[in-house]
Amino acid sequence: MIEVKNVSHRLGGKTVLEKVNLTVEEGSIVGLVGINGAGKSTLLRLISGVYQPDEGQIFSDGRLTSKEEGRRNLFFLPDDPYYTLRSTGKSLLELYKTFYPELDKETYGRLLGTWELPDNKPIRTFSKGMRRRLFIAIAIAAGPKYLLLDEAFDGLDPLARLTVKSELNRLADENGTGVLISSHSLRELEDFCDSYALIDRKTVTHSGDLSQDLGQYCKFQLAYTLPVEKSWFEGLPTVYVEPNGKFVKVILKGKSVEMEEALRRTQPAVLEEMPMDFEEMFIHQVEDRGYLNK
Repeated sequence: MIEVKNVSHRLGGKTVLEKVNLTVEEGSIVGLVGINGAGKSTLLRLISGVYQPDEGQIFSDGRLTSKEEGRRNLFFLPDDPYYTLRSTGKSLLELYKTFYPELDKETYGRLLGTWELPDNKPIRTFSKGMRRRLFIAIAIAAGPKYLLLDEAFDGLDPLARLTVKSELNRLADENGTGVLISSHSLRELEDFCDSYALIDRKTVTHSGDLSQDLGQYCKFQLAYTLPVEKSWFEGLPTVYVEPNGKFVKVILKGKSVEMEEALRRTQPAVLEEMPMDFEEMFIHQVEDRGYLNK
């Protein structure tokens, strides 16, 4: 288990993370989310040992990640990993194998074949998406106990994204790998992460089981015979109300059966419950701080 305990960190004299607490269990896939500049990449670098926290401690299976022995079971793939002008997939594979002796060349070769990537051409000639796929193939083939991924889906086409999700699920299920993956796209994480952590106001403000937390909210679309007024829903535990003429979309916090009963008292002509998704849940949790802006 990875444990982040009361971690604070400053960059350039500015506090970017403050009293962060987080756990990543073996075999779990945790989505790390937050607005741009919230501190997701900084936290991943702290866990991996690239940065040292100014306050607090980080443990990997009980060992401090500030020590080499605590980092041996971690693999961190940053958003823009380093390579030289002469680096090829083959040379990178051999380099990483010195740090991860159990790296599975068969898995690496299978993924390169799936993604039609050459391993003997200079990486500098690759597109961003090709580079991303190559490094992800190495990370997955390394089969670490804990895998830290920063914006792993950035630059990937839809087919590659599906393959990556499938491989991460396989690692978690078969190897018990704990995955912590950051992304600015909530919808990208929703269908395969089992838990999440939201960084906001320099700390982890919300975390937990994704499906359980989603179950605390419900969404309805209603139609009326008159133009909708927001005042009709005062007194209800509304998270979001979006009127559009005689139609309205409403998100509430509570059990759907009870919320439907309360909404019917507003006498809609049509009432339909709609599926709630991860992104909409954060309308409440980030309190209109711009997280959902595209």
